[in-house]
Amino acid sequence: MLIARLAEVSQRVAQTSARSRKIDALAELFRETDAEHVGLVIAYLAGRLPQGRIGIGWSILKEPVAPAERPALAVSDVDLALSRIADVSGPGSTAERKRRVHDLMGAATADEQAFLMRLLTGEVRQGALDAIALEAVAKAAEAPAADVRRAVMLDGSLPRVARALFAEGPSALAGFRLRVGVPVQPMLAHTAKSVTEAVQTLDAPAVVEEKLDGIRVQVHRAQDQIRVYTRSLDDITDRLPDVVLAAREMTGDHFILDGEVIALDPVGRPLAFQDIASRVGSRLDVDAARAALPLVPVFFDVLAADGEAVLDLPGGERHEVLARLVPEPMRVRRSVVADPASAEQVAAAEEFFAETLRRGHEGVLVKALDAPYVAGRRGRSWLKVKPVHTLDLVVLAVERGHGRRTGLLSNLHLGARAADGTFVMLGKTFKGLTDQMLHWQTERLGELAVADDGYTVQVRPELVVEIAYDGLQRSSRYPAGVALRFARVLRHRPDKPAEQADTIEQVLRSGQ
Repeated sequence: MLIARLAEVSQRVAQTSARSRKIDALAELFRETDAEHVGLVIAYLAGRLPQGRIGIGWSILKEPVAPAERPALAVSDVDLALSRIADVSGPGSTAERKRRVHDLMGAATADEQAFLMRLLTGEVRQGALDAIALEAVAKAAEAPAADVRRAVMLDGSLPRVARALFAEGPSALAGFRLRVGVPVQPMLAHTAKSVTEAVQTLDAPAVVEEKLDGIRVQVHRAQDQIRVYTRSLDDITDRLPDVVLAAREMTGDHFILDGEVIALDPVGRPLAFQDIASRVGSRLDVDAARAALPLVPVFFDVLAADGEAVLDLPGGERHEVLARLVPEPMRVRRSVVADPASAEQVAAAEEFFAETLRRGHEGVLVKALDAPYVAGRRGRSWLKVKPVHTLDLVVLAVERGHGRRTGLLSNLHLGARAADGTFVMLGKTFKGLTDQMLHWQTERLGELAVADDGYTVQVRPELVVEIAYDGLQRSSRYPAGVALRFARVLRHRPDKPAEQADTIEQVLRSGQ
């Protein structure tokens, strides 16, 4: 498989909004790919390098290299070259890494160079690629999509599943089973505006659980062997002796638990996510880090117990298993709505939500009690409810779009008013923008442009946008020391002058 072919399909997928055409294009590509390299092709299409971080930054990539005249660079050639670049270390490594990158770029045509640049800088953006690639793999291999999805759910890797599927056929999917010690992708939730809406949407017996603002962990125990994995399936066992100790003290010895790691202040209120992330990522001695900030695991689900998978059990039955394994102080607080038609029970659930916020947590999850655990998917049987904050902020600059947004002004730089009449930047977002909004803001911000370096367009601070966000987080990148969490655009406010946008003082008060 030539990189030229991969680059061509990547561009085609990025430029179409039709899911069916994306799947067809990828399925055609996968049929052309041999089983040995299909996993690599999938990884590249998703913008991932099997080697992980390989020390290539813009300082190395910014120097132009004369492209090859004809495509001859294979996917396997790129993989080998990147592995060799990743292996470079020691004195003179920067210069040697640069030389090898230039050799790779020199073997690529102009189109291939453009794709490799996006791949190496993390700019391969094609829209919901993982889900679409899964459907395309199933179509190309003539296998049931549900079976492929479950295999990926249990294994955690579409490239690995695809390699087995294309090498052995659909029968290979049966070999992917839940195994203690092998992390699986966690189940995720959709959003609801309120607890009442969530309960009505599920229209079934449900449970309302505290939504904790910590680090999602999956804890595996096979007798004395305990491993702790993150939401992205990274092994962080060595950084969380608190969690390992908690798992070792439980009654079972062959289980998989799903939960969060949080930290509490002296009066029992949760500390900020950044404090937890700093502790987990700390370079201090683990014992010193643990003494500085003890962490508390809180579990809300179980995937396996006594060596047997329980994912397919209803949520209510899984909680009974969880309660048998995990002592109550380490289980998430919850409130059951046995009858969704009961106004009294729904009101109690709303009060549980309010109490959860008063306790300092970020919201709740409303879960159907009859639903299985659907790992790796954003299931409709789990709905998260969080308070929505909004601000009117001013656009200070905008970045040029990539992929299907090429030619449009997309990523907005947002600022609040300062007392001296200037603006304080609080973050960036392109979330929430519809195609119509993108085209409108491209025209309007083009009229306000004062500088353009080819990537970022500086604009006069006149356009106000209404922004929804989940809260504030500390950030050393921005002058106010805070940034917006999960900011998304609700609407443009051309009717509102910048002088009426929210002030930085209002923003800071909203986070108290």
